[in-house]
Amino acid sequence: MRVNMHEAKTNLSRLVAAVETNEVEEVEIARAGHVVARIVPALPRSVRQPGVWAGRVSIRADFDELPDAVAGAFRGEQQ
Repeated sequence: MRVNMHEAKTNLSRLVAAVETNEVEEVEIARAGHVVARIVPALPRSVRQPGVWAGRVSIRADFDELPDAVAGAFRGEQQ
């Protein structure tokens, strides 16, 4: 389905609902006869799999230690 920009602005909710309910596959929005945008169904979200990076990423042993120089900089101390 192709609509002009004015119609798209006026009927955006209806156009989105038409795509959402598979009434139309996509809506093309045209300005001056040229397609400038498309409303298409969103891709389904992929299922997250916890632990995918397990064993591939490591954190340094001193990760949670804040160096004195950095802590001093946050307090406004000059070095």
